[in-house]
Amino acid sequence: MIGIIGAMDEEVAALKEMMEVEEVIIRASMDFVKGVLEGKEVTVVRSGIGKVNAAICAQILVSEFHVDTLINTGIAGSLDARIDIGDMVISEDALHHDMDATSFGYPLGEVPRMNILAFKADQRLIDLAVEANKEANQDIHTFTGRVVSGDQFVADDAVKQKIADHFGGLCTEMEGAAIAHAAYLNNISYVIIRAISDKADGSATVDYPTFEKKAIDHSVRLLKTLVAKM
Repeated sequence: MIGIIGAMDEEVAALKEMMEVEEVIIRASMDFVKGVLEGKEVTVVRSGIGKVNAAICAQILVSEFHVDTLINTGIAGSLDARIDIGDMVISEDALHHDMDATSFGYPLGEVPRMNILAFKADQRLIDLAVEANKEANQDIHTFTGRVVSGDQFVADDAVKQKIADHFGGLCTEMEGAAIAHAAYLNNISYVIIRAISDKADGSATVDYPTFEKKAIDHSVRLLKTLVAKM
């Protein structure tokens, strides 16, 4: 079973329309939509925004829906000048950029007592997602690398530069690392797919509404193609 998580209704609505829906089950105020997409058993759900919502959602998918793969789709802000609005980032790993236990000797971003900084994505899923995006969205570029997450919409040049310099991430958003964290603890595969909707700088509030729909359209086409390949 594949679990597909989007933070917002807009990110999962099109996927639900493409599915053969079997049932909708409500847990933790979230609608878990079970059915078939491209011949595969999937559960699609809107988690809500932020890492706590995402983590709760991911654990319910594992514990109650018995998924063995988590795919997180959505939009993000670019941290790398090479990556333009509309381009796609596929996670190689993910971490919490807002976790700070440095006073106790931990590296910035590392959750205390876990002995791991970044949660590695599944290589087969990375390869399939890259292949799927090149087929589904030939007009944009595909990048693989680190996704960094925090409970913060980054819209300031100084904050963006600090995060980029310290972690070497390609993009920043608000859910992926929590889903990666849950996948790690449950020993299941995951990948994060992020369409770039803004530059995570002073222009973010202007760019975001304009490019959100285009970014989501790219994500949906990629997801449909990816699921067919799995």
